Amino acid sequence: MAERAQPKVYSIAAHRGFADALVAGLVPRYVDAEFGLARLTLLVPSSRARRTISEAFIRHAGEMGRPGLLMPRMAVVGDLDLDETLGPLLDPLGAADIPPAIDPQRRLFELAKLLSGVMGERAPKGATLLRLAREAGATMDRLLVEDIDPADLLDDAVTGIYPDLSAHWQNSLRDFSAVQILWKQELAREGLLDAAARRNRLFEWAGRRWKDNPPETPIVAVGVTSAAPSLAKLLRVIADLENGAVVLPDFDLTLSQPVWDELGRAGAAPEPGDTPFARDDAVTHPQYHLKLLLNRMGIGRAEVQPWHRKGLAAAPPKRSHAIGSLFLPPEASKGWVDLPAEKRRLSGVRILTCANPEEEAQAIALLVREALEEPEKRVAVVTPDRALARRVVHHLDRWNIAADDSAGRPLSQTPAGRLLLLLAEIMADKAPPVPLMALLAHPLVDGGMERGVWLRQLRRVERELRGPRRAGGLKPIGEIAARLAERHARVGEWFAVVEEALDPLLSPSDRPHVSPAELLDMLAATGEALCGEMLWAKEDGRALAAFVEDFRLHAREAGFALAPGDAAIALRDAMEQVAVRPPYGGHARVQILGLLESRMNRAELMICAGLNEGVWPTRGGVDALLAPPVLRALGVPGSDFRIGLSAHDLAGAMGAPEVVLSRSERDEAGPAIPSRFLLRVQALLGEMLDRYEEKEAVDLARAMTRAPMAGRYPRPAPDPTSEQRDVDISATALDRLLGDPYQFYAGKIMGLSDLDLLDAEPSALWQGNVAHTILERWHRAREKDDSAPLGPIMEAVLEEENTDPLMRGLWQPRLESALQWVEHEVESYEGRRVLAVEKEGRMSFEGVPVHGRADRIDRLENGSLAIIDYKTGKPPSAAMVEQGFALQLGILGLIAERGGFAGLSGDPEGYEYWSLGKAKDDNPFGFGYVDVPLKVGRKTSGVLPEDFLPLAADKLALAINRFIKGRDPFTARENPDYPAYDTYDQLMRLDEWIAHQDGGDEA
Repeated sequence: MAERAQPKVYSIAAHRGFADALVAGLVPRYVDAEFGLARLTLLVPSSRARRTISEAFIRHAGEMGRPGLLMPRMAVVGDLDLDETLGPLLDPLGAADIPPAIDPQRRLFELAKLLSGVMGERAPKGATLLRLAREAGATMDRLLVEDIDPADLLDDAVTGIYPDLSAHWQNSLRDFSAVQILWKQELAREGLLDAAARRNRLFEWAGRRWKDNPPETPIVAVGVTSAAPSLAKLLRVIADLENGAVVLPDFDLTLSQPVWDELGRAGAAPEPGDTPFARDDAVTHPQYHLKLLLNRMGIGRAEVQPWHRKGLAAAPPKRSHAIGSLFLPPEASKGWVDLPAEKRRLSGVRILTCANPEEEAQAIALLVREALEEPEKRVAVVTPDRALARRVVHHLDRWNIAADDSAGRPLSQTPAGRLLLLLAEIMADKAPPVPLMALLAHPLVDGGMERGVWLRQLRRVERELRGPRRAGGLKPIGEIAARLAERHARVGEWFAVVEEALDPLLSPSDRPHVSPAELLDMLAATGEALCGEMLWAKEDGRALAAFVEDFRLHAREAGFALAPGDAAIALRDAMEQVAVRPPYGGHARVQILGLLESRMNRAELMICAGLNEGVWPTRGGVDALLAPPVLRALGVPGSDFRIGLSAHDLAGAMGAPEVVLSRSERDEAGPAIPSRFLLRVQALLGEMLDRYEEKEAVDLARAMTRAPMAGRYPRPAPDPTSEQRDVDISATALDRLLGDPYQFYAGKIMGLSDLDLLDAEPSALWQGNVAHTILERWHRAREKDDSAPLGPIMEAVLEEENTDPLMRGLWQPRLESALQWVEHEVESYEGRRVLAVEKEGRMSFEGVPVHGRADRIDRLENGSLAIIDYKTGKPPSAAMVEQGFALQLGILGLIAERGGFAGLSGDPEGYEYWSLGKAKDDNPFGFGYVDVPLKVGRKTSGVLPEDFLPLAADKLALAINRFIKGRDPFTARENPDYPAYDTYDQLMRLDEWIAHQDGGDEA
């Protein structure tokens, strides 16, 4: 019997550059004078790998001076990370007896229905149920890829540990097992397979076919490192073919046997009955998944041969030795202590440490720009941090370097996807102001108008809509548009378009649950009404169109129903799974890559960015449905297996001639921890670390944002002209004029006022205005009917304000109790009566107009006047009046004393604040009390009633002589005791000078 030939398994070392070294060896070995490489079939792990190898063939042909080359056929068989899409399946002709695969979206909805039935009352609803179904599908795929049957969940290995699990894991395992059984029955009835199961069948079919009838043309599996059992068996068949071969990327042949053994079992159980994975397996090592693959292929490490060709971007061989030392497992890494300096060197590697992600992105962009100055030099920025990648792209764009982030963005973060989610939010919450304005200002929205015309009408409406939160719906902007249409005719036209487009989303429905297909129909129709064809025009629009069509088709088939309020969450979760990649056409020598896209890729300069723990590698997670002991019993690698894949990605990238490893010391959340991989690099370098640090790029990045030291900003003290000072004074403005003159200057002389936020929290000013309106209407009604109730008036005013239901529910009970107290107090009067409400008064004081509004003026028993001011919170104290502040009632008293209130006569003697706040005494209503800001009753401080008006007159005269008729500057925060508002703090640049005032330095 002839001796079996040695399997043809090769390894391309990290320093050689996989794609270019692969092509350099394939061309002389398989090229045909007539057909080129057309007879060769390459099995590649991903679509991106196919593109990378194609580019390598083009570079090789250019280097060899070939005018052209017939390329080999390339079939995508799967990606390295089992959690990522496995790619188009190898579907050879003649495999028609294998059942088709169920569509992933349809499976999602069917699993949700099964979970709801199995879990009963414990089952979540709506979007949360879909999220659980997605996690169940991911766990099922994980088991199927490992060739684990649902029946294996009932094996003794699993049931034996069931009692030791917590109640949560027991329920989860029980529910998952039941769903698995029901799902298998459902697939059998439909004659379908899960995509991962069908993939296994196809690989098994191809393996049997090629083993029984070896193909005449060569087949080479390149870069495939997925250790799925069915794929591993296929790779073994290919390795045994006369015209076949398997080429592994970055397999380290220099590891010693003790280190190889320390990696652990890696799928090879030492004794029957043992688990294929042990707790102490070094699953985070970059070579672990390759050992698992070789074990499942039945290939000994000694049978792997080196690939002797090297690529265009090859590094010195000693780089691979350094990388091998860098990732040694724990026991073997003790040998670093005895490593000589020459074995520690990582020539060509630099470490870039920045203060924050923005500085890191700027420094990386500078390194890219510098590298592009060298002709033909290629640069690749590799990072799993998509936000950092986008920052780099934007910085490069400043220098007209178009770099595409080939890893793409989730559909939910693209303009088209964001628009659909905004529509879903508006439908769910009945058009709250913030998402409504965000939708109408979206770059794709123009309602059929010219974009500038559309935005002008929108800005007019948005300015009026700003302020406290209101109830949802189009009613608020409809009222605003009607008012504005009197001055701006096109606002009415604008609102008509908005109302017609959004009305279907906001129309009440008597059905609590609706099919996602119907919801998407409405969302898509509304989107088209607002955007037209622009919604579907670009790459994100095309991806959205495909997503909408696929999602609603299978939702309709499955009969799944969803509450409209859950639509936004469900759509966001589903759209997060769809990556939108830009059309290619960026700079030919610059690539921005994710980890998946970087595999097998190589450039002369590789910048590995975002090397912080939790980013590279990502945080290890626990399977949502199966406990780690259950997975180990089933023979499934743990979640830390992904860390090993990330380490392999870094090891491959570090094989480039030049490598930059970058991180930032802080991220958006706070201080960041360096990646365990970077810490190993630093530990290996030891005392030589300083010479490997990249400082020039950091210094340049900081210099680009460094401005000359600004001089100390002085305390503002504007000095307007006499003409500018010629203004009137209101009763409420005297406090600002004496306490913080700058505020009076900014508000009265400059005419500046703060702009309310959109959908703002209800302010004290707004609450006060509402309360004043209610009380004014009630007093007016009592003039005609003494028994007019206050409650219906309050309800009417709150309805007119379109008050937000939550805020109304929290505030209205307190307001109602306080108003009832006011009603009781006023109706209990005998010798006192209300003369006027919201009464305007005016006088001339030393030639300056002074005006004010009295909330209420009463006639007392002795014929004198009482001036009342309503407060929704705590009123000013007698101590504040004594200090010369809170003189509003005093100014109103001066106006009354001089006959400034038309139709009213009498001497002012009463001054009262009626607070609607929590009562201080045994008030049966719980809210409301009267406070006199003077030294009366038991008060030991304050101003005597007879001294109140003289004090107000003195302070008013002082203010007029200093600021209106005089030339005193309007100094910011002149009186530190004045309880100032913060409205103008930013305008006066308070933080820049206030700290220097404590030492008396006026700068």
